[in-house]
Amino acid sequence: MADAFAGTWKLVDSSNFDEYMKALGVGFATRQVAGLTKPTTIIEVSGDKITVKTQSTFKNTEISFKLGEEFDETTADDRHVKSVVKLEGGKLVHVQKWEGKETSLVRELKDGKLILTLTMGSVVSNRTYEKAS
Repeated sequence: MADAFAGTWKLVDSSNFDEYMKALGVGFATRQVAGLTKPTTIIEVSGDKITVKTQSTFKNTEISFKLGEEFDETTADDRHVKSVVKLEGGKLVHVQKWEGKETSLVRELKDGKLILTLTMGSVVSNRTYEKAS
């Protein structure tokens, strides 16, 4: 099922991202730059390993993981977190934990688009990606 997420995805719409970054504790200058950036996400599936690369003019990140196995991740805003990604109900559910805090990044496919829902406490941001041709 994770194979369905494979491909190159370009950001086409974003809502409430600045509020989400604020909730994470991201500084003003970084939020300004990140908010203007339209990243491309490349998802590769090879056997039981999934790689997610995010590329933008702001910063490039890459994580590789196996579903259900905890791994160390350094986020684009330089948080050092413990992450776990699971496949739940056809969605890729990515949970990051650090310093007693927790955020979730849920990817799902709807109408051929990749919808990323970011949640930190009561703050929710939605980012929509379209598959690159």
